[in-house]
Amino acid sequence: MSIVRATVKGQVVIPAKIRKKFGILKGTPVHIYEEGDRIVLEPVRYDPVQQGRGMLKSGGKVLKRLIHDRAKESML
Repeated sequence: MSIVRATVKGQVVIPAKIRKKFGILKGTPVHIYEEGDRIVLEPVRYDPVQQGRGMLKSGGKVLKRLIHDRAKESML
């Protein structure tokens, strides 16, 4: 068990061993909440599908093409 001290601003340093174990890097969002008489910190886990959403931006061209193709198919 590690003991850390809070700064004047209430900041604490998460020990390197724990950061590494939980994959906490610079900029990793961390959820903080109370659980009974404890303060709990949890790294925010991402849904890979949600995280990848919008990576391949096409400005709506793909959607327009899909709608056009579906309309074309429905006429056949």
